[in-house]
Amino acid sequence: MNEFEWRRQMRGLRRPLAPRRDLWAAIEAALDDAGQGDPHATAPPAAPPRRRWRVAAGLAASLLLAGGLGWHWRQVPATTPLATAAKLPASWKPSDPRLAGAAIELDAARMELQMAIRQAPDSPALQRLLGRTERQQAQLRHLAGQAG
Repeated sequence: MNEFEWRRQMRGLRRPLAPRRDLWAAIEAALDDAGQGDPHATAPPAAPPRRRWRVAAGLAASLLLAGGLGWHWRQVPATTPLATAAKLPASWKPSDPRLAGAAIELDAARMELQMAIRQAPDSPALQRLLGRTERQQAQLRHLAGQAG
């Protein structure tokens, strides 16, 4: 089948198509049958009181769980990089001039990351970067201790 035949078949689908039989008669008959029977037969049965109590208790428990989880996630744990960064000294300058430049750069990066985390405390990317920066500062302190 080439494109021209495909387009000809598509044009043929644009014509209106009548159903083979009248659908309204069947719909009307079904509605009449439902209306002539017991009027309470189509209504759903009421839930027993015990079932209603279980549904209410389940709904209350799920709302409590959702609220507790939301409150828990809003708290900043003491092990986050933001909490540990507050415990570190503000700035540190090694006596070795070769390490002093790196210490200044890492300290500036840590301060900028702390300001960014104050604006977006739930950002895992910023927390990972702050943790990495603090590990690099710890390595630098270790190197300074070995150097002299």
